[in-house]
Amino acid sequence: MVSIHAHDLHLNYQVREKLTLRPRDKRLPQTGGTISGTGAHRFVTALDGVSFELEAGDRLGLVGANGAGKTTLLKVLYGIYEPTAGSLDIRGKVDALFNINLGFRPEATGRRNILLRGLINGWTEAQIAERTEEIIEFSELGEFIDMPFKSYSQGMGARLAFSIATTLDPEILLMDEWIGAGDASFQKKATDRMNKLAEKAGIIVLASHSEELLAKTCNKRLELEKGRVKAFG
Repeated sequence: MVSIHAHDLHLNYQVREKLTLRPRDKRLPQTGGTISGTGAHRFVTALDGVSFELEAGDRLGLVGANGAGKTTLLKVLYGIYEPTAGSLDIRGKVDALFNINLGFRPEATGRRNILLRGLINGWTEAQIAERTEEIIEFSELGEFIDMPFKSYSQGMGARLAFSIATTLDPEILLMDEWIGAGDASFQKKATDRMNKLAEKAGIIVLASHSEELLAKTCNKRLELEKGRVKAFG
């Protein structure tokens, strides 16, 4: 059964900077968690005791100001960062949409990148070939699918990335402000597809500043403030 159980997650790291790059007042902006210590012994607490549980069908909206820890938490869930304390138990195949360029080669065509991204996700070439036309149709890229990825606009790249990730049936999908990159009609298609994905016993975790999007998409909400849970429900 698909699930995410996070208990008392912490992520701490030391601030490393060259002396020549220090600002004159020796202060750092209070973003991305909480800064402690002084001089060369300063540490950032990016996540501070974060706990929550998600089961099949849940769609979690991550909210909070810039630097609250939303993207950091997504990267911990995806395995990019390892928590320094706490426990994380994830059951299910995970895919993520953090960055348009993640898993794509700029010089390769959109069609070629479908293959490359599919292989990264563990699909066979036969499985990818079976889904390729469906991916192209959903992305609405038309003839641009055979153009180099580097020629795509941000919205075009986002549509292709979303189409690949959701067509290849992830059990858990992590997203950071992705649906907003498309136009209104694509946003509706994307929302409908996410709802269907969740109905098939999947889990969605979406970080966004759009209250309207979260209201339409999510059934749970986790609000972060300086790396701590402010509210969950």
